[in-house]
Amino acid sequence: MSGSIQVRGLSRTFHTTVRRPGFSGALRSLVKPERVAKEAVCDVTFEVAPGELLALLGPNGAGKSTTIKMLTGILTPTSGEARVAGVVPYRERERNARNIGAVFGQRTQLWWDLPVRESFAILRDIYGVPEREHRVRLGEFDELLALSSFWDTRVRHLSLGQRVRCDLAAALLHDPPVVFLDEPTIGMDVVVKEQVRGFLKHQVEERGRTVLLTTHDMTEVERLAERVVLINHGRLVLDGTLHEIRRRFGSTWQVRATLADPQAAIAPPPGIALLRREGPQV
Repeated sequence: MSGSIQVRGLSRTFHTTVRRPGFSGALRSLVKPERVAKEAVCDVTFEVAPGELLALLGPNGAGKSTTIKMLTGILTPTSGEARVAGVVPYRERERNARNIGAVFGQRTQLWWDLPVRESFAILRDIYGVPEREHRVRLGEFDELLALSSFWDTRVRHLSLGQRVRCDLAAALLHDPPVVFLDEPTIGMDVVVKEQVRGFLKHQVEERGRTVLLTTHDMTEVERLAERVVLINHGRLVLDGTLHEIRRRFGSTWQVRATLADPQAAIAPPPGIALLRREGPQV
């Protein structure tokens, strides 16, 4: 289905070589290396409907970026399967590249030493976008993201907020049905974040794009996403709407305290449970 994302049992295992200590250990590692497997993503299954914005959440190292790299065709999964707009991304990379846009917060797809306008012109030629369509899209992006004030600025001289706004526009120049955003607003100030959120909301609601967003900013999630998928240690923990998550977890709090008397007995009142005690720490 155009614009949809389907993930079934997706897994990715990385293998690293263990370094043994000392000179003799280094020699043994050279002759007979010991390799350790680490599951970055394990048996993850979810779907994103056409025109839906899904927030993929989890702590650092949970497997979010690895999942996006498999869906964009950068990595090949160890097992499982995925389809993006009907295409298997890691088998049909060129077709997949034409169907998707991607923004990785701290990386740019623009040319560092070229003005923004020239970077966009190169991307226009790469994707074969007609000149008239290119001008219309740039006009739309300028209206929403206020890009024209730094059209002729070299990318290396842009602020973080300016660069990410340009990267968002660059990712959509070829009008892809699916967009992947890996922490796109990290490090931005509040004003620019609001501008980017408005742009993303427009792309989903008015243009019907499918968006998979990773972020640690819960304000961003509340403003943009009706549904979230949470992963931890590479495994899917929950898949539901924000309302369902609030109903399930919203009334539960964890409090840490230090007792004045480490030996004091504790009798929690009704409705409060003691999860763990280590000396004076509870």
